[in-house]
Amino acid sequence: MKKRLLSVLLSMAVVATLAVGCGSGSDDATDKTQENTADEQKEDTDSSDGETEDTADVEPVEQRTVYVTPEWVKSAIDGNQAGYEDAVIAEVTYTGELDDSESYKKGHIPGAILVGDTEVEDAEGTEEKPYNLLTPEEVETYMLSHGITKDTKVILYGEDVSGVGRVAYAYLWAGVEDVKILNGGLNAWEKAGYDLETDVNEGTKADSFGTTVPAHPEFWVSIENAKDRLENDDNFKLVSIRSEDEWLGKTSGYNYIERGGEPEGAVWGKGAKTAFDVADFTDADGVVKDLEGFKKVWEDCDFTLDNHLSFYCGTGWRATVPFLVLYENGYDDISVYDGGWYEWQMKSDYPVQVGDPASDDCEHTTVGELPTDKAAAD
Repeated sequence: MKKRLLSVLLSMAVVATLAVGCGSGSDDATDKTQENTADEQKEDTDSSDGETEDTADVEPVEQRTVYVTPEWVKSAIDGNQAGYEDAVIAEVTYTGELDDSESYKKGHIPGAILVGDTEVEDAEGTEEKPYNLLTPEEVETYMLSHGITKDTKVILYGEDVSGVGRVAYAYLWAGVEDVKILNGGLNAWEKAGYDLETDVNEGTKADSFGTTVPAHPEFWVSIENAKDRLENDDNFKLVSIRSEDEWLGKTSGYNYIERGGEPEGAVWGKGAKTAFDVADFTDADGVVKDLEGFKKVWEDCDFTLDNHLSFYCGTGWRATVPFLVLYENGYDDISVYDGGWYEWQMKSDYPVQVGDPASDDCEHTTVGELPTDKAAAD
């Protein structure tokens, strides 16, 4: 904008000089030039100011669409998306507590409240509570505290792509019928030129969710069910969304997991460069790819979209991103094996594979026989 404004001012000076040199009609020409320049300056301001940009022409999206653009979110805020006038917009941080949410305090989307990953999953990391989803009653209580019911339009965003995905997945599992994610997060919002605010917002508590939680238990797979289906269901594919080093058992990916490997029979779905990203599934700006982008990542993988795909990772975050992309594209035979490698490696008699299962040197053993030196460095 600054470069354009400088160009306009220089043009004004040149035109004014020419007008004076031309003699007759110079006053009218100067007045007209100033009028046109004012209009140009107004257009320049309107096009870069998120508060004044017209969003009336932004196309609506289907209810099942999850990943949406900043322009669509702004259009919803502006009242230009029918049915989204009272949408709950929420920034996702780990705890959802203000003291722990520096990004929210620094500046957030106008009207956004805070929600936390720990409002949908346990944070104990024990054998009894291995970072799986909280009980339905606990998840429902947290949602109601923010005014979220099955009919609420929810728009989420946050710094961690998979962290936001974790909450979106949990809400869909619970029964919220329309969950959106601002694709690219706050970075995309700011790049679009839209404003932030620092006011602290809170939702209005709701009394009833409107259906039994979870409304979609089929989206969630337990460790026992995953093991049984690996052994007895040829159409079931347990898809690892982990880095190559995790997949091959060179590291667990986490400083608190001592064993490396994968559940026996699992297939690799790529997706991650480390235990803390889904880099294969996003562009350089953190925008999640569309289905065609996922198909390119998966073109040489040992599964098809006709299989039942149950995604997993280390503790349940990264696995939600491919789930959501397939969900928004109409796939129903999909799920998340919630416990991931973390829960699997707690079962000493469970079968595991270490290495590429397509190679001759892949080791097939049990958890109890694995070495305990694969924890990631701090």
